[in-house]
Amino acid sequence: MISNERPSPSGYSGFGGTGPKPGASEETLKTEKIQIERKTFVFALKENPRGRFLRITEDVSGRRDTIIIPAPGLEDFKKIIDEMVKTSAESPAKE
Repeated sequence: MISNERPSPSGYSGFGGTGPKPGASEETLKTEKIQIERKTFVFALKENPRGRFLRITEDVSGRRDTIIIPAPGLEDFKKIIDEMVKTSAESPAKE
Protein backbone atom coordinates (compact mmCIF):
# COMPACT_ATOMS: atom_id res chain seq x y z
CA MET A 1 0.00 0.00 0.00
CA ILE A 2 1.30 3.45 -0.90
CA SER A 3 1.57 5.81 2.07
CA ASN A 4 -1.00 8.30 0.74
CA GLU A 5 -3.56 5.50 0.32
CA ARG A 6 -3.73 4.79 4.04
CA PRO A 7 -6.64 6.20 5.99
CA SER A 8 -5.83 9.52 7.61
CA PRO A 9 -5.19 9.31 11.35
CA SER A 10 -7.36 12.43 11.72
CA GLY A 11 -10.28 10.65 10.12
CA TYR A 12 -10.37 13.12 7.21
CA SER A 13 -10.69 11.45 3.84
CA GLY A 14 -11.10 14.28 1.36
CA PHE A 15 -14.11 16.15 -0.03
CA GLY A 16 -17.10 14.12 1.03
CA GLY A 17 -15.60 11.36 3.15
CA THR A 18 -16.16 10.62 6.77
CA GLY A 19 -14.98 14.05 7.86
CA PRO A 20 -13.00 14.86 10.98
CA LYS A 21 -13.13 12.66 14.06
CA PRO A 22 -16.17 13.16 16.24
CA GLY A 23 -15.46 15.90 18.74
CA ALA A 24 -12.78 17.54 16.56
CA SER A 25 -14.69 20.69 15.65
CA GLU A 26 -13.49 22.49 12.56
CA GLU A 27 -14.88 25.74 11.27
CA THR A 28 -14.44 26.54 7.59
CA LEU A 29 -13.54 30.20 7.16
CA LYS A 30 -13.18 30.24 3.36
CA THR A 31 -13.13 27.71 0.53
CA GLU A 32 -11.99 28.10 -3.08
CA LYS A 33 -11.94 25.47 -5.83
CA ILE A 34 -9.96 25.53 -9.10
CA GLN A 35 -9.77 23.14 -12.03
CA ILE A 36 -6.38 22.80 -13.75
CA GLU A 37 -6.29 20.33 -16.62
CA ARG A 38 -7.66 17.08 -15.18
CA LYS A 39 -7.04 18.05 -11.55
CA THR A 40 -9.33 19.79 -9.11
CA PHE A 41 -7.80 21.66 -6.18
CA VAL A 42 -9.81 22.69 -3.13
CA PHE A 43 -8.29 25.27 -0.80
CA ALA A 44 -10.04 25.40 2.58
CA LEU A 45 -9.00 27.83 5.31
CA LYS A 46 -10.14 26.24 8.53
CA GLU A 47 -9.89 26.69 12.26
CA ASN A 48 -10.07 24.22 15.11
CA PRO A 49 -9.11 24.38 18.80
CA ARG A 50 -5.43 23.95 17.84
CA GLY A 51 -5.45 26.97 15.46
CA ARG A 52 -5.95 27.97 11.85
CA PHE A 53 -4.67 26.03 8.88
CA LEU A 54 -4.98 25.75 5.12
CA ARG A 55 -6.03 22.36 3.79
CA ILE A 56 -5.23 21.83 0.09
CA THR A 57 -6.87 18.79 -1.47
CA GLU A 58 -6.05 17.56 -4.96
CA ASP A 59 -8.59 15.33 -6.70
CA VAL A 60 -7.59 13.43 -9.84
CA SER A 61 -10.30 11.09 -11.10
CA GLY A 62 -11.49 10.34 -7.57
CA ARG A 63 -8.04 9.90 -6.05
CA ARG A 64 -7.45 12.52 -3.34
CA ASP A 65 -4.29 13.77 -1.70
CA THR A 66 -4.25 16.44 0.98
CA ILE A 67 -1.65 18.67 2.59
CA ILE A 68 -2.21 20.92 5.57
CA ILE A 69 -0.24 24.10 6.20
CA PRO A 70 -0.54 25.65 9.66
CA ALA A 71 -1.46 29.36 9.46
CA PRO A 72 1.88 30.56 10.91
CA GLY A 73 3.60 29.02 7.84
CA LEU A 74 1.31 30.51 5.18
CA GLU A 75 3.47 33.58 4.53
CA ASP A 76 6.59 31.41 3.97
CA PHE A 77 4.53 29.03 1.81
CA LYS A 78 3.30 31.97 -0.30
CA LYS A 79 6.84 33.31 -0.66
CA ILE A 80 8.07 30.00 -2.06
CA ILE A 81 5.07 29.70 -4.41
CA ASP A 82 5.70 33.26 -5.66
CA GLU A 83 9.35 32.37 -6.33
CA MET A 84 8.31 29.24 -8.25
CA VAL A 85 5.81 31.22 -10.35
CA LYS A 86 8.48 33.83 -11.15
CA THR A 87 11.04 31.17 -12.13
CA SER A 88 8.48 29.35 -14.28
CA ALA A 89 7.56 32.59 -16.10
CA GLU A 90 11.22 33.46 -16.69
CA SER A 91 12.29 30.01 -17.90
CA PRO A 92 11.16 28.78 -21.31
CA ALA A 93 9.32 25.46 -21.27
CA LYS A 94 11.21 22.51 -22.77
CA GLU A 95 9.33 20.70 -25.49
